Amino acid sequence: MAGFAKRISASLAERMASTWVLLSDTTNFLSRTSVFAHYESQLRELRARLGSSKENIDELRAIRKELTELRTALRMQGYDLSLGKLDLSVKGFRNDAAIAEGFKRIVIFIGKKNLWFITGEDNHRVLHDYLEAECYKRGIADILHKHYLWYRWNNGLLMISGADSESAEDFQVLQEWGEEPDHRLSLLGKLRRAR
Repeated sequence: MAGFAKRISASLAERMASTWVLLSDTTNFLSRTSVFAHYESQLRELRARLGSSKENIDELRAIRKELTELRTALRMQGYDLSLGKLDLSVKGFRNDAAIAEGFKRIVIFIGKKNLWFITGEDNHRVLHDYLEAECYKRGIADILHKHYLWYRWNNGLLMISGADSESAEDFQVLQEWGEEPDHRLSLLGKLRRAR
């Protein structure tokens, strides 16, 4: 009988730990969005319930179900919850020596509701011309600003620095744009596969 009790206890502990992870991941993601305030009290209440439900399997199931439903609703609204594990750093300027540090060239065009980018080994001006021609071909005309940058992924951190062809003023605009939570997520989502 003692073995059975240990297995039940271990199962409860595992279920609780995975629910804590799910809650933490959800909170981490939402804290990086503009809608966090809308969900903050719900997340706080779930955290309190989870903390006081150590041996109540029905309550653990209910909390996990509520979290799963919340995450499903967020996905249906277009949110990619996997982006909560990624972060963005936009600072400094680099030159061609950045290649030795693992940085790659990227040109980004930012529009009202979308962004487009191109990476490559050509210089930033050539990359710009390729991207501009592609945007022209596709009828994209709502470009607000263009940026000539260096980027590198360091585990889950996207590091972006200005290139020689990026003005300090334009880079400041990018930094300010990137401070908006939804813009950060958009940039991380688009560049996640640019490794």
